[in-house]
Amino acid sequence: MIHRLKTQKEYLLDVMSGNKTFEVRKNDRDFKVGDILDLILYEHGEMNFNAHENVVITYILDDEEYCKEGFVILGVKLIKVHLDELKENK
Repeated sequence: MIHRLKTQKEYLLDVMSGNKTFEVRKNDRDFKVGDILDLILYEHGEMNFNAHENVVITYILDDEEYCKEGFVILGVKLIKVHLDELKENK
């Protein structure tokens, strides 16, 4: 499953740099480990589909001791496609 999500610039940049490896989100989409998050830049009230990053969910924390009610913390990993590897596998 692919989830397209609005993401503020500062958080998207941190994900893109690899510094942010988690997402805190409202648990309203039935997230599952292995799902893809398409994090799309959201600024000035609009989504910019030219600025986005894809990550895969690797872990879900939904323990109410650590999460606000109705929210989850998603462990994520960047999905990187290396063009050189694709060319080699032709």
